[in-house]
Amino acid sequence: MSNAPGTLRWAVWLLYVEAVAVAVVTGVLLYAAATQKAVTAGTAITVVGFIGGLAVLLGLLGWLLSRRKGGARAPAIVLELLFLPIGYYLVTGGVPLLGVPLMLVGLACAVLLFAPATRQALDIR
Repeated sequence: MSNAPGTLRWAVWLLYVEAVAVAVVTGVLLYAAATQKAVTAGTAITVVGFIGGLAVLLGLLGWLLSRRKGGARAPAIVLELLFLPIGYYLVTGGVPLLGVPLMLVGLACAVLLFAPATRQALDIR
């Protein structure tokens, strides 16, 4: 990875940071589900499992891109672009301190993955 272009290195780094952040959110949701009585077990398992799976997927895509697997680029771009409506929902829902950074990081990582140097490093035309 040391000879990879900066755009690819930064994109991988951002994917890893996002994976860690989403893993922290998974832990918080798991704690909330375990300590709140209003949540059903099925709902808790579904929400925690989905968010935990997202953390694993982000980490996996970062790992694959660090090994220059071009097939991981498209799913990573899709996930990054999905952070835009999630961030917008957070902003309009009254949590702009989480929504704005989420949108900015998602957009930045998508731009890095679209960069010509990244495409060339992954051997994508």
